[in-house]
Amino acid sequence: MVDDFKIDPWGGSAIEEEDYTRLIKKFGIEEISESLRQKMIENRFIRRKIIFGHRDLGLIFKAIEKGQPWAVMSGIKPSGPFHLGTSTTALEIVEFQKMGGKAYYGIADIESWEDNGIPWEEAEITAVDNLADILALGLDPSPEKAYIWRQSLEPKVKDICFKVSRLVTQNMLKAIYGERTFGLYISSLVQVGDIILPQVREGPQPTLVPVGIDQDPHIRLTRDLTRRNYKKFFLPGATYHYLLAGIDGSEKMAKRHPNSYFTFNESLESIEKKVKGALTGGRKNLKEQKELGGEPQKCMIYKILMYHFEEDDEKLAKDFEMCVKGELMCGDHKQECVEKVLKFIKSHKKKKEKLIDKARSLLNID
Repeated sequence: MVDDFKIDPWGGSAIEEEDYTRLIKKFGIEEISESLRQKMIENRFIRRKIIFGHRDLGLIFKAIEKGQPWAVMSGIKPSGPFHLGTSTTALEIVEFQKMGGKAYYGIADIESWEDNGIPWEEAEITAVDNLADILALGLDPSPEKAYIWRQSLEPKVKDICFKVSRLVTQNMLKAIYGERTFGLYISSLVQVGDIILPQVREGPQPTLVPVGIDQDPHIRLTRDLTRRNYKKFFLPGATYHYLLAGIDGSEKMAKRHPNSYFTFNESLESIEKKVKGALTGGRKNLKEQKELGGEPQKCMIYKILMYHFEEDDEKLAKDFEMCVKGELMCGDHKQECVEKVLKFIKSHKKKKEKLIDKARSLLNID
């Protein structure tokens, strides 16, 4: 439960469904009001209530309304290929960029070294692969619409890290993150530099960081240090999405549970097998399914489609209703999901292959 552990942004703890309400109250996260949701209805993650909370999202709407500059900032730790979890944040960045935000996308190679022991050279290879993925998902890398960097090679990020660290104590970091290696404490300050970078490069402007709730410690630290070090800057805002559990029913997607997720680099056969093995919200047998109806809120097939692979909101709503009424059978729904996932992966791989050289160029890798 929330009161029994510190939220772990490096993946050591799972967030239970009942904990979200308590986390919102404990850390002062605002829920998305219906009026704000309607104002930003074009964003499918907000519209579908996958994004459930925020900090200062209203400032982004005001900037959009007034035609003023704003930024969306996030990135990826180059520790492995894209999977359903990492692609959620990537798709959110693409959505917000389409709404007018300049996308700042950081390759967290310092964090991948401190957290996973991955050397720069190995991180480079993964970074190219990861960047090609988000380009294939629709990120516009043109200079007026995006800025892409590696932590280890961005001097401004390191400068910010040193500047803000003057007001940071070990006790302060321990209170936020718990007992950690000092390298992870340093990487958290580097992330502060990542998040403040848009305003250091282009002047004060609202900045939005789409994250899962497990990343909130970084957001709180950055807001506090921005307030104390950069008086004229906007406090960086954030949106929070529900974390996808493992598709096989595991509490979270993890390498120790290989059937809990699939990567975009896997073979089609492997992906098909994993989706077919996904947890559903079905009853014990066909008779009970028809009599009692299914439980789509527990169904990973429904969630996979809602987060990533179904464009039609009305179709999602109809499937939910049919499932509850016992009119949609799990086998049929699962087969539909398999077909949509495989169609997407085939198309994505073709797009990505053509973008590898572009990704290498953007990261200045020969």
